[in-house]
Amino acid sequence: MKTTKYSQFGLLAASVSLLSMPVLATTPEQNAFFDSIASHCGKAFEGRVTAGNSADSAFSGKSLIMHVRECSDSELKVPFHVGDDHSRTWVITKTETGLLLKHDHRHQDGSEDKVTMYGGDTVDKGSATEQSFPVDAFSIQNFNENGLSQSVTNVWHMYIKPTEFTYRLTRDKRDFRVDFDLTNPVALPPTPWGHK
Repeated sequence: MKTTKYSQFGLLAASVSLLSMPVLATTPEQNAFFDSIASHCGKAFEGRVTAGNSADSAFSGKSLIMHVRECSDSELKVPFHVGDDHSRTWVITKTETGLLLKHDHRHQDGSEDKVTMYGGDTVDKGSATEQSFPVDAFSIQNFNENGLSQSVTNVWHMYIKPTEFTYRLTRDKRDFRVDFDLTNPVALPPTPWGHK
């Protein structure tokens, strides 16, 4: 088939257009994981601490509620309410390299905490039920600047099964875990601080 200069130009223009678009490189496993969380969009669930130590005393005796609140094809926002503290939102985003987990921390007036948007990217395909997010360079710098050097080796993990969602943080001498019951939706919590 003969290619004219006009069709060559069309191919070139199409190629440039594709190159300018962000390419989401999530694996089938990561997509299945993302979709499993998204399937609960609009619902809230109660959790309980199933692993922890004295560093996690702020979670003791308080209601722990996750709310799959905002869902798009590429991003999930899941506030994590600890009693009357509505400062935390997990943000899970599809990126050019996999999945990214960030922790959006706000003050009651909606302003950003000085320690916020920390987290990390997946480094492997994980599975449809489990993804891990080792701490990224931005977070390490933020932790060091704010006297949290113990956090520079953090790895966050999320697990989802038909009946349970788990949020877990691991590092040397710390293993914190909250399990949420997905079989029993609860009343929706208040709007998280700093969100509409």
